[in-house]
Order: sequence, then structure tokens, then C-alpha cells
Amino acid sequence: MNIFESIILGIIQGVTEFLPISSTGHLTLAGKLMGLISAAHPERWTSFIAVIQLGTLASILVYFRADIKNIVTAFIKESLWERRRYREQSLNSRLGWLILIGTLPVVVVGLLFKTEIEGVLTKNLYVIAGSLIILALVLAVAEKVASHRKEIAQVGVRDALVVGFAQAFALIPGSSRSGTTLTGGLLVGMNREAAARFSFLLSIPAIFASGILELHEAIGAGIDSIGAVNYAVATVVSGISGYCAIDFLLKYLRKNTTFVFVYYRIALGTLILGLLAAGKIVP
Repeated sequence: MNIFESIILGIIQGVTEFLPISSTGHLTLAGKLMGLISAAHPERWTSFIAVIQLGTLASILVYFRADIKNIVTAFIKESLWERRRYREQSLNSRLGWLILIGTLPVVVVGLLFKTEIEGVLTKNLYVIAGSLIILALVLAVAEKVASHRKEIAQVGVRDALVVGFAQAFALIPGSSRSGTTLTGGLLVGMNREAAARFSFLLSIPAIFASGILELHEAIGAGIDSIGAVNYAVATVVSGISGYCAIDFLLKYLRKNTTFVFVYYRIALGTLILGLLAAGKIVP
């Protein structure tokens, strides 16, 4: 991998991490086309993806810095220090609980299936294409049946668990973390902007945990100086492009549906299947 490829992959990661179109799917397709994914060592690609997610984590932390500060401050004060009952807590303190509760499913599933997640199957383009198409259809159904009435202040524990379990499906390559959580949010009745905002906040612990774990393992495996520079460049670029993607999506969903992403996912999944059938790329 060279610097130019690192920049391209960073842009892809940042944009597709937050749009509901699958960062893993796009990165894996790009990695296959660039010849960067080793069949003998697929865990290295998983590690690279997880590490550069730290750039997109930074973009969330910067974009939602005021929200995060308010949530953390209120949670510590009301839940831990004053020990108020949940119903007596402010919205920010309750959001702290909801993010913790919603994170549990992906933590459990991630730990149980860590080997499979890092294995060859999760880089298989047939799996990715299938996920892109199938979960696009699920998002379309959610868009149609959703009431679009619930604001983020009305999100409850049950809603957080539903969105949390939806986030666990993001461990399937091609599904998209923002796509599955946005779908879950719509299914419990949130409006599009509230679903996207809660989706972004919920992603913070999961992205942080996976990125730190993979960074630790990558350092333990030994990254040469060139590899370290490539990781760093891709991470910085993903942070910049990720910030732009968050801002775009929140503004877009205030007035528009998610169907443009549904159509795009179906088109991309179909394209991948077509390339596979023509022998232009290998699974």
C-alpha cells in the first residue's frame, strides 16, 4: 500500500462509514481491485479497517463535542453522584444510559464471533453484495412503515435495545453500521434526523473499542515505518471526510427520505455480483 492508496481508502472510509451504504463493502471492493487484501492474512485487512475507523471516531467526537460533554457531565452527576432514579434524570443523563444499553448487543456478538469477523468469509464479495441488497430492502420497508414521529427525547430503553441489536447486524460485511442503526431507529418510530443522530452517538463506544483493540494487535504484530505512515494518513483523511459526511447526512435527512441510499446499495450489490459473474474480480 502506498500513500495515494492510503488517501483513497481514507476518503472511502470516512464517507461510507456514516452514509448508510457500508464502509466495509466499499473498502473491501476497493482493496480487492487494488490487490491489497491477502487471502493468507485476511486479519490484516480487518485490522487496517478497524484502525482507520479511529479517524471517523475523531470526526464524531469533534462534531458532537457539545452533546458528548453534556451527556457525560449529566450522567456522572445525576446517575453516579446523585444516584437519581432513571425517570428523574435529565435527557442527557438518560442518553448516557441508552448508549450504554444499546452498545451491549454489539459487544457480546463481537466477542463471541471475533474469529469469524476477522476471517476470510467477512471479506467475501458474495456475502457483501448480498448484505448490500437484502438490508437495502429492509431499510426500504422501515422507511415505508415508520411513523417518523419520535424525537430523540422520546427514545426509551426498548428503543435503544432495538437499535443496539440492529447495530450488531453491522458486523455482517456489507450491512453498514449507520444503515442498520438507522433502520432500527426508523422501525421504533424515530424521525430520520433523530434516528441518524442517535445512530452516530451509539456508534462511539463500538468504534472506539474495535479500533483500540485492533490497533493494539497491529502494534503487537509489528508495523513497519511505511505501514505506520499509511495507517496514519488513511486515519487522518478518514476523519476529515467523515466529518463532512456526518454534516451532510444530518442536513439531508431533515428534508429527504433514505431511498437514494436504498437504490445505491442495490445498484452497487448488483454491480459486484455482475463483476464476480464476469470474472473481473475474485470473491
